[in-house]
Amino acid sequence: MTNVLVIKANNRPDGVSTKMYEAYVEEAKNVAGVNLTTYDVFQEDTPYFGQELFNAFGKVQNGEELTEVESRLLAAKQKAMDAVAAADVVVLAFPLWNLTIPAKLQTFIDYIYSAGFMFKYSQDGQMIQLLTDKKFVILNARGGYYSAPEAQPMEMSVNYIKNVFGGVAGMTLHDEVIIEGHNAEPNKAQEIIAEGIERVKASAQKLAKVNS
Repeated sequence: MTNVLVIKANNRPDGVSTKMYEAYVEEAKNVAGVNLTTYDVFQEDTPYFGQELFNAFGKVQNGEELTEVESRLLAAKQKAMDAVAAADVVVLAFPLWNLTIPAKLQTFIDYIYSAGFMFKYSQDGQMIQLLTDKKFVILNARGGYYSAPEAQPMEMSVNYIKNVFGGVAGMTLHDEVIIEGHNAEPNKAQEIIAEGIERVKASAQKLAKVNS
């Protein structure tokens, strides 16, 4: 059985990355041997990462009572880490918003971007990746064209996800589907999106090969 965690990071019903998420999940349900779990960053209780979390760590060490926000933060962080720990494949469906990822997805990453979970340091200070037994899939939508060399440096969503899940955690990139240009060329939008959704479905079928 392959445990697949699908992270939904768009709460717009008509969002292209929402459609990508829906198509991937529906297709993956038909793949034998796949156990699907969804984590919707907009539906989960995910207080923003900040000093309250560090306060909570200190209080836990000292046996002190936590505030409501501190308790929620610790529970949310643990839930996110547990979800990733249980997964063989992590699928991220997200849009490019203002050149980067949605804040709610960033909060999820803040929860799991933790020494001792995602990485650790050796005695000589070298970073060691701790999630090398896992794979990840990128499903990204962006209205403009960012695959061109001159625009690539401005794209800080897919590049960021690759650096975190691949570079820091050590996961292997299993597949990548990007739909782009549908806002730049509205007369071709339906065609661009439809073609991209077919690639999403094909990507879901590749789950059959994860453990083969």
